[in-house]
Amino acid sequence: MSPATLPDALPDRAAPVGVFDSGIGGLTVVRQLMRLLPGEDIIYFGDTARIPYGTKSDDTVKRFALEDSFFLLDQGVKAVVVACNTASAIAIQVLRRFLPVPVVGVIEPGVQGALRETRNGRVGVIGTATTIRSGAYRRLLLAARPDLQVVSQPCPLFVPLVEEGWIEDEATYLIARRYLQPLLENRVDTVILGCTHYPLLRPVLGKVLGPGVRLVDSGVEAAHHLKQVLAEAGLLNTRRRGEHRFYLSDFPYKFQEIGERFLERTLPHVETVNFEAFLLNKGRRFWAQLEKRWHSAPVPGGDG
Repeated sequence: MSPATLPDALPDRAAPVGVFDSGIGGLTVVRQLMRLLPGEDIIYFGDTARIPYGTKSDDTVKRFALEDSFFLLDQGVKAVVVACNTASAIAIQVLRRFLPVPVVGVIEPGVQGALRETRNGRVGVIGTATTIRSGAYRRLLLAARPDLQVVSQPCPLFVPLVEEGWIEDEATYLIARRYLQPLLENRVDTVILGCTHYPLLRPVLGKVLGPGVRLVDSGVEAAHHLKQVLAEAGLLNTRRRGEHRFYLSDFPYKFQEIGERFLERTLPHVETVNFEAFLLNKGRRFWAQLEKRWHSAPVPGGDG
């Protein structure tokens, strides 16, 4: 694919899979992709310079998600995985409308996993305050099964605890018991981990909720869904060992330490990109191509 050009057709199966997140939490999704799809090359982009997405307006989140995707398309990816819960909740339909490659989010697969796992029809959803406030998981769960009882609980302190490495600290158990009490009181039997940081807290969550509660990792479910999408499109690569590249729009403090904890392996070289320069140059050309190709439909943030 030539630089800064939207592909007119799907790339071949040897092309990499692109993954983006507003920060570094999406590395837990990358970990699952590496495990399930060892033959795939993966390109990860963490928009760490503009985090958090959750405090932004819907139009801004849509624009950021498209711009992140433009960067991945410029790397020649064959599919885009939206590892950010906020972008999955707000921008997934826009991305599917405008991107010329398959787009997989984390919310829909997580919902399908919970529907498959629940036995008593009582499902808990935990996530950041922004994700819970969006109501995305709740809407999709009830759209599929109106008889479900959905208990949504924001757990904002979990993210800093994970990034600090306090995975099984006494304070983490205390906070988890406080947050999860409504789920226990409502006797949920399935809980969706609606934040990419939360899989690292599985030991704590499992002990607090008890052995009868099933935990649904949206990253695991998204990896399975991507495998199915690639297979159906004839894009699944199983012939060689995957190679992976990691890009950030800013290099945050303790990234290497936190990233390796999330990925559960040594991080290879991580490159910091001048994302502003990309948007001013190649990014503008992507916007122009979108507007030309779909001139009848306004593009959020199309002014670049």
